[in-house]
Amino acid sequence: MKRQSFTNVWDALSDTPAEALSMTMRAQLLIAIEQRVRGWKGTQAEAARRLGITQPRLNDLLRGKIANFSLDALIDLAAKSGLSVRMDIARAA
Repeated sequence: MKRQSFTNVWDALSDTPAEALSMTMRAQLLIAIEQRVRGWKGTQAEAARRLGITQPRLNDLLRGKIANFSLDALIDLAAKSGLSVRMDIARAA
């Protein structure tokens, strides 16, 4: 069997390059939001109110349940948490 190497785990697990890119972006956003929320030092109920979501939804975010969040939802949560999201667009290699 030939050994393969991948840029990241999503390249290995995803069926298409587009799906891998989406999952990579979602993972990066989820991690950034999670770190931001944990830095607030409040209760989960307070953080959920601040983000405009339910506490169970916040719990899903803090536990890294990436399948429960679309890219759009994560961008909205990033903005509500005080993060700025930028996207770089370049030609594919």
